[in-house]
This record gives sequence, structure tokens and C-alpha cells, in this order.
Amino acid sequence: MHTIYKHQHFQEYFILSKCLLLLFFLNIFNASCQSDLIIVGAERTSLYFHKLKGKRIGLVANQTSMIKNDHLVDILLNEGVNIVKVFSPEHGFRGKADAGAKVRDEIDLQTGLPIYSLYGKSRRKPSKEVLKDIDLMLFDLQDVGVRFYTYISSMHYVMESCTENNIPLILLDRPNPNGFYVDGPILDPKFKSFVGMHKVPVVHGMTIGEYAKMINGENWLNDSVQCSLEVIPCLNYNHFMKYKLPIPPSPNLPNMRSVYLYPSLCFFEGTNVSIGRGTESPFQLYGAPYFDSKLFSFVPKPSYGSKYPKNTNPIIDEFKIYAKNIGVGAIIGDSYMYLLGIPILILLTKINKDKLIFISLISSYLIGYLTYQKPLYKIKTNHFEFLIP
Repeated sequence: MHTIYKHQHFQEYFILSKCLLLLFFLNIFNASCQSDLIIVGAERTSLYFHKLKGKRIGLVANQTSMIKNDHLVDILLNEGVNIVKVFSPEHGFRGKADAGAKVRDEIDLQTGLPIYSLYGKSRRKPSKEVLKDIDLMLFDLQDVGVRFYTYISSMHYVMESCTENNIPLILLDRPNPNGFYVDGPILDPKFKSFVGMHKVPVVHGMTIGEYAKMINGENWLNDSVQCSLEVIPCLNYNHFMKYKLPIPPSPNLPNMRSVYLYPSLCFFEGTNVSIGRGTESPFQLYGAPYFDSKLFSFVPKPSYGSKYPKNTNPIIDEFKIYAKNIGVGAIIGDSYMYLLGIPILILLTKINKDKLIFISLISSYLIGYLTYQKPLYKIKTNHFEFLIP
């Protein structure tokens, strides 16, 4: 009887997993179809090309700054636009640097343009000296809609520098791949840093252009100054859509699964738990040397985008099974980010095998979730004034 029960239970789990997998792939197919209809801000050249003529242009860009199959820099140069300097965020202009790695100023070999890094304590805010020969700043980066993804922090400092030096900024908007929900605790200002500068939830639900408008509207720049900002909006995009990124925004977000799971799994970055850096599936699994390795194990190795990955011993990956069969297919509704905490708690319980620890974990989890719901609702309401129709 015991063997039959286990077999039946496995069949039920298997059928449920397949159904959820089917739902996930239908969502991805739908996202792909929707993405084909969207025209990003950079592509709407008739709205901003004429404003660049005869001016010395600074450009904030990286590997995601594409118009279909061509890079924005190449298109602008072919149109005779005078790009005098390019500014690059974390991961560099070509998007190849590791997370957190120093990105130096350089000359781009393909275009000969000077590239100024916006990543590093002394580089985050372009100086008056660097900006002295720029008449207008153009900004085009693909964000992922998460508070600790540093492109919005770089944008903040660019806006601030432009304001202080009387340089107008034109921002070419792009869809938010996590823009269909808002969730997560709101940042406590006393923990403000480059990986969290503003009082917003973990998943803020806004495009980078909408977020720039909010920075202005909430007076978050130094001395509450207002950036001379113009946002070139996307066409055929709204926040009910699932947008499939055509190009990975950074080395360790190689696909949509990683982009969707990034808001939750990134919390492990401050621990000794690996989230798959140094594997073929970064931000799609997690594990640590002290986990039971009977089900599945992986060994992080130095690789593209992760020269020094955490942990080198075999690591259990119980999450990979979950992500393939249930997790990603269940990305539905506002609370998806925190719903992902349930399998993590189950895993931690299996590790500890202690009911008191589990009760403590689940209590903290539920209290944390309920505590931030009221301020989160207020944030969602305030967002509306900055959303682009």
C-alpha cells in the first residue's frame, strides 16, 4: 500500500507539473507575440533625431541599446550625429563585465568613441569637467524593473549631473519585463546605497522612463532639483503585457526565466548560498555545500560573467527541479515574488529538519509579507501619476 501511495502521489505531482509547464510556455509564446508588436522609444527616430542635429551629444548606452538588429551608436553615427562621449553602466558598454567588477574608461575599438564608466564609487556621477563639451544627453538602457538592478541608480546620477550642468536629457524608453506586477518590501531609507537608492518596492513595475519621471516628481535629486527630461515612449506597450527581452541585459540574466526569478533569488547574494553564478543557469537555481546532494548537485566554475563564483564544492539544486516543473509556470499575480519564498522555506526546513525552525521561518515570512502590504498599496496608487499612457 505504501509503494502504491507514493506512486500515485508522484503521478499527481507529474501531471500538475506538466500542466504548469504548459501554462508557462503558453505565457512565453504570448509574450513573444506581444513583444513583436512593441516599438521601443529608440526606434521612434522621427520624435528625436531632429533634436540631435548640430549638437554635441553624450550617450548613455550598452549592448541593449539596439534598434532591431543595429546598435543605436552605429545608426546615430551613420546619420551624422556628433556623439562626443559614451557613458556605460555596470557591466560596461559591451555588457561583458562581471557583476560588481570595476569598469574602466576606455576607447571603443569598433567606433573609436571614448567610453566613460558610470560604475565605481568615484565614477557614478559624471563630473562637470567630463560634461563640459556636451549639449544634450541621450539615454537608452534596458532595465529589468528591480530596485537593486543598478541601471536606475546610474540614471539617477546622470539626471543629477545633467541638471547641475544645464544639460537636457532625452530618455528613450523600453518596456519593463517585470512590469506586470509590483511587489516586495519598500526600501528603508537608512539602508540607501547604490543597489537601492529610492523608497520603492523590490519590484517597482515601471519602465525606466516612468521611473525617471518619478525621480523628478518625488524630488529625489539633490536639493530637489528638476532634470530637464523628455521621455520618448514605447508604442503598443502596456503593463499587462509580458515583454520578452531580445538581448540579455547583463551576463548573469541570460534568459527570461532568470529575469523573472532575479527579484527573489538575488536576496541570496549576501549569503553563502549560490544562485548559480558560474553555471549555465545563473539566477535559475540555488544551493550550498551543506545541502543534501542526493537529488542533484552542481559545481560553479569561473565563466563568462562570473570569474570568481561563490563556492566550488558540489552543491544541491533542489530549486532547479522546482523551477522547471512549478515555479516559473506559476508566475501569476501580484504576489509572485513572495510566493517564491514558499519552496525556499520548504527547502530550508528539509536542511534543518527542525519543526521549531520551520515555525519561526514561516512566522517571520508571513509577518514580513503582511507588514508591507499597506505601504505597498500606497506606492501602487502613487505610481499612476508617473505611468506613460
